[in-house]
Amino acid sequence: MKETEDLAYVLRGKNRIKVLKALNEKKLISKQIEKETGMYKSHVSRTLKELLERKLITCINQKDRSFKFYKLTSMGTKLINSLNKMV
Repeated sequence: MKETEDLAYVLRGKNRIKVLKALNEKKLISKQIEKETGMYKSHVSRTLKELLERKLITCINQKDRSFKFYKLTSMGTKLINSLNKMV
C-alpha cells in the first residue's frame, strides 16, 4: 500500500521523477543533480527535502556541509523500477 502511495506521490511531480532517475544506481551531490536534470538549485533543494521526508533517498554524509551525497533507499530503488516498467 505504501509503495502505491509513494508511486502516486512521485508521479504528481516531474521534478521528483527527474531526481530519482538521476540518482538511479549512483551517488550524487546537489550540483551534479542540477546539471544532470537541468533543474534550478532551489527546485533541486526542495525536491531533495521532499524525497528525504518520504525516505525515498538518503544523505550518505549528513555532517558534511559542502558536499552532501544522496542515493536511493531500497524503497526508492523499488519505486524507480516501477516507474521504468510503466514507461
